[in-house]
Amino acid sequence: MDDISRKLGMSKKTIYQYVANKNELVKEVIGHFLLSEHEIIQNIIAESSDAIDEYLSLSRHFLNTVKKMKPTISFDLQKYYPESWQIIEENHFSFLQAIIHKNIEAGIADKLYRENVNADIISKLYISKNHAMADENLFPTEQYPRHELLIEFVRYHISGIASEKGLKRMKEILKAQQ
Repeated sequence: MDDISRKLGMSKKTIYQYVANKNELVKEVIGHFLLSEHEIIQNIIAESSDAIDEYLSLSRHFLNTVKKMKPTISFDLQKYYPESWQIIEENHFSFLQAIIHKNIEAGIADKLYRENVNADIISKLYISKNHAMADENLFPTEQYPRHELLIEFVRYHISGIASEKGLKRMKEILKAQQ
């Protein structure tokens, strides 16, 4: 709280007029971040031309977000602010799972994803893989930089569900972005 008050140029007493304690402040910051993140994601979806474009655009956004984050943030939130982490677990991850589920259904309808893909299973696997990527014991940041891990995950995910048409579309999009 000393660091925060110093950076804001106000006393801790002033900060405590708005929040009761550090836990509440973290919850407020997480809530604000999630609202902003959900709005950004909805805008990406609205601007995407198809399921592959949407998934790659979302992945680019996630990659940029991950690059800006301190690698231990998930661990710190889980350990020191479990109520805030629970908000992420219940709100954000279920939101992302629904987004991925809709993306898979749209991709199947457009024949960009294989028709035998089970959207429910794959969307849940997607979220569980995100949890795994955040696990410092499984993927220590020094050995597996987060942006490299995310890039490999994107390749893994798309390769596993895309049809030939979808793989071709992915190559087109990636080539156009170079």
